[in-house]
Amino acid sequence: MHSRFKFKGEDFEQYFLELMDGRRKAWYDRVMIDILFIASRFYRMAIQFRIWMYDKRVIRNHALGCLVVSIGNLSCGGTGKTPVVEVFARTLSEKGRKVAILSRGYRSKKRSFLFRLMQRFRSQKIELPPKVVSDGHNLLLESDYAGDEPFMLASNLSKVAVLVDKDRVKSGLYAVEQYQSDVIILDDGFQYLMLKPHINIVLVDSTDPFGNGNTLPRGILREPIKNIRRADYIFLTKSDGSHKINHLKNFLRRHTRRAEIIECCHKPKHLVKMFSGNQQEPLEKLRGAKVAALSAIAKPESFENFLRQLGAELVLKDHYADHHRYTQQEIIDFINQAKAAGADFIVTTEKDAVRIPKIGRCDVPLYYLRIEIDILSGQESFDQCISRICFL
Repeated sequence: MHSRFKFKGEDFEQYFLELMDGRRKAWYDRVMIDILFIASRFYRMAIQFRIWMYDKRVIRNHALGCLVVSIGNLSCGGTGKTPVVEVFARTLSEKGRKVAILSRGYRSKKRSFLFRLMQRFRSQKIELPPKVVSDGHNLLLESDYAGDEPFMLASNLSKVAVLVDKDRVKSGLYAVEQYQSDVIILDDGFQYLMLKPHINIVLVDSTDPFGNGNTLPRGILREPIKNIRRADYIFLTKSDGSHKINHLKNFLRRHTRRAEIIECCHKPKHLVKMFSGNQQEPLEKLRGAKVAALSAIAKPESFENFLRQLGAELVLKDHYADHHRYTQQEIIDFINQAKAAGADFIVTTEKDAVRIPKIGRCDVPLYYLRIEIDILSGQESFDQCISRICFL
């Protein structure tokens, strides 16, 4: 296996991830770890002060005139949030609610300078409207402008509006005014305090709940573990249904008694062939096959383990930094490497699929693995949560 981080930002990100994981051992790395630890103490104090300011109404949050559901996490990435957002949006839409998903659009491209200039001439308002990835009927933006996760959600969900803007008060008001949305889902909204949610859903990765337990930049936590008490529902993702999860549940219960805990896993559903009309193939295709795995996600090991569990032999695997946007040359190079390794086909993740440019000639077939949420325990709590949203 070999990992490549070709951009300076990705080099920087990878270095700090390795520091967090304890994989860097040089003397200057230990000095950097001490500096990061001190910085994390200040970061933690700043976060707690900010939350206190909202709690005491020194800073006031906003209301949209509709139900707001926040789905987020304490840690940075890797909890499998997007499939959970999708299942909530789909279920609520099927029950007759007009749903809009608000995303920050992490690493999405800004609008062109010409667009922004024309917008200023057309209106007295300096403020630009949010980017509309989907209006609930049509897919309106490509993945590079939408961001990979909003584009993936918009592609998989009909009758659900998806909007991207750092200012989610603005995008929420836009969704209510333009699309008459009566349920707003804040994607990655646990730390977005400007909108007070009616229901707070927090995801915890059961395989690696809190990293080394430190806040940024020494660890992966965006805020201290004790703040999980703000949650109404806790989803334990990537659970295997074993008794080992009870230790994590007991730990969480020491921080919150009121939150309902729901266990779920990310379950592979089928393969989708890329660049050929999104043709679906059964998972049995993986059994005994020689596969090249390509990914740029926070935790590629979980994806690669899925492939092994489904019977694939991984003859080649490569991963880039999370949210990496592939170039055509990178894909061509990987196809050639897969061919040389004797791979029957290449498999990537659905999140990666939206960031892979179309290749005219594909000597090794390219597929992505479709993943959906499967609730292992706490189905009643999930149904109660949906009912609570529908009747509030």
